[in-house]
Amino acid sequence: MTNAQRAEVLTQALPYIQKYNNKIIVVKYGGNAMINDELKDAVMGDIVLMSLIGIKVVLVHGGGPEITQMLNQVGKKSEFVNGLRVTDKETVDIVQMVLAGKVNKNLVNLLHHKGGNAIGLCGIDGHMIEAEVLNPELGYVGEITNVNVAPIIDVLEKGYIPVISTVGCDKEGNVYNINADTAAAKIAGILGAESLISMTDIEGILRDKDDPSTLISKIYTNEAPALIEEGVISGGMIPKVECCIDAINSGVRKVFIIDGRIPHSILIETLTNEGIGTMFVRGE
Repeated sequence: MTNAQRAEVLTQALPYIQKYNNKIIVVKYGGNAMINDELKDAVMGDIVLMSLIGIKVVLVHGGGPEITQMLNQVGKKSEFVNGLRVTDKETVDIVQMVLAGKVNKNLVNLLHHKGGNAIGLCGIDGHMIEAEVLNPELGYVGEITNVNVAPIIDVLEKGYIPVISTVGCDKEGNVYNINADTAAAKIAGILGAESLISMTDIEGILRDKDDPSTLISKIYTNEAPALIEEGVISGGMIPKVECCIDAINSGVRKVFIIDGRIPHSILIETLTNEGIGTMFVRGE
């Protein structure tokens, strides 16, 4: 790439830099992009770049594979019901240790290594994410009852990137495992984020799941129920899409489901005209 081509790329990105300057973007980080070291390195670099050009990035992460790995090490088998991990008292202690400890601090460390400033938070800090039992059969899996974004705003105003692990608590001090998609949607809505970007292991919403060329680039909120009924949106994508719709209904302007397996997919979506993945917007 010549210097002139590099300059042209920056020039083309300028309108998007101006558009998102001083705006909040919530990134839900998970999937293969979180496991693959090369992809993780690229994602953290992208987030630092976005922060340095004036975008207020809030990073919300899960860590399912790391939790499973730790449970295996202590000889505890993982059990799932409808995609949700059955979480007894021992398991929720491990969830808290892995998410709020190892995974969260590793991401904070990597962001600093990339030249950014980040602070790690979890839903327990400041009782940011309050929850109650979602289903007694699932144990300490939480349904969010309240989100207090004051700690996130404080961190943003000080110029840091908040990195949030999705464990919550109740007023009695019980700790809960919280679905990261749900938490990211709630946080984005209350913050009034410009956009929510959900990183997944698929290209986006495909009309034919076996044909990447059938990617649906834009879905209006009132189209989603019909797509679910037709089976275009099915299985594990249904709760993800429902979170996207909830975020839009809560005031987020745009929500994106993008393929986190593609290097720099966040930048492609945010700073180019073509974009990537599927965008959800309000309306018909």
